[in-house]
Amino acid sequence: MLDRRTVLGGMLGTTALAAGYHGVQAQGAPLKVGFVYVGPIGDHGWSYQHHQGLLAVKKEFGDKVETTFVENVPEGPDAERVIDQLASAGNKLIITTSFGFMNPTVKVAAKYPDVKFEHMTGFKQAANLATANIRFYEGRYIAGILAAKASKTGTIGYIGSFPIPEVVMGINATYLGAKTVNPNIKLKIIWVSTWFDPGKESDAAKALADQGVDIIMQHTDSPAPVKFAEERKIFAVGQASDMKAFGPNAVLTSIIDDWNGYYIGRVKAVMDGSWKSQDVWGGFNTGMLAMGPYGPGVSAEAKALADAAKEKISKGELHPFTGPMKKQDGTEFLKAGEKIADKDLAGMNFYVEGIEGALPK
Repeated sequence: MLDRRTVLGGMLGTTALAAGYHGVQAQGAPLKVGFVYVGPIGDHGWSYQHHQGLLAVKKEFGDKVETTFVENVPEGPDAERVIDQLASAGNKLIITTSFGFMNPTVKVAAKYPDVKFEHMTGFKQAANLATANIRFYEGRYIAGILAAKASKTGTIGYIGSFPIPEVVMGINATYLGAKTVNPNIKLKIIWVSTWFDPGKESDAAKALADQGVDIIMQHTDSPAPVKFAEERKIFAVGQASDMKAFGPNAVLTSIIDDWNGYYIGRVKAVMDGSWKSQDVWGGFNTGMLAMGPYGPGVSAEAKALADAAKEKISKGELHPFTGPMKKQDGTEFLKAGEKIADKDLAGMNFYVEGIEGALPK
């Protein structure tokens, strides 16, 4: 069945989605599944990849599912209204796909105990609310290795969205990976306070390049920084999906999120009655994380280093956050040989030792 694509304004201004539904799935009727995206599905990054998961669900289950998605949903009160309307419209599985949707999802899940909810990158669960995350930091550690090998200035630029744990751990992992190649590597960070704004992202990339950066990394969702890098003849790393088409010469690799298998499995679990609340972290070893093809800026030596590190991470022989390790202020947070716990990753709110600058409040 076709998606009923609904713009945010229409959903917030009407109750059209809820009309004709009473929150009860008729026997033999398709399972109604709703997705909520923080950005546009055409961002070629984060929301794009989640939408690929929706398309995979449709391909897998055909007319046994009916999918709805809402894009460009701001984090906050608007998100709660959108999620609530999806629940009242009869969706029996609702998937919310941004960290800032966490509390709105928790509130709506409490109102609809017969609806299953999945929140991506959060840490709050309930009987009818599960969470999932990808170990993006594994990919950023690899990207850090490639960036340090490719950099001639010894300075990597990083465009941050918001200082939430997911982003902070990615910055730290990038620096740690790069430091294995060049102990004197520098990391310059610009925060743009948005997930998707091509203008701001491009401006941030230019500001970094003007400071001597020759590698642009990002935890924002448009390909604008990659396009800038291509024009400036420097290097970049793609975010969430393979961005090589936007910078065929600039892109060293891309950190690719693959939600397809997870979403298919969770839809099947709702269908067969086996769905249970859980907290899943998937990395290289689960197929939820992959690295895009290497670009022309990756040397044979860099490829060998990156491939070896990726293999060790996949086998559990290497964890990017292994002690001894200190915070930026010099206090120890991991003893020699100690690996960071997932719960501590999920609350990471500090830079590791060696990164300059302060986290935004």
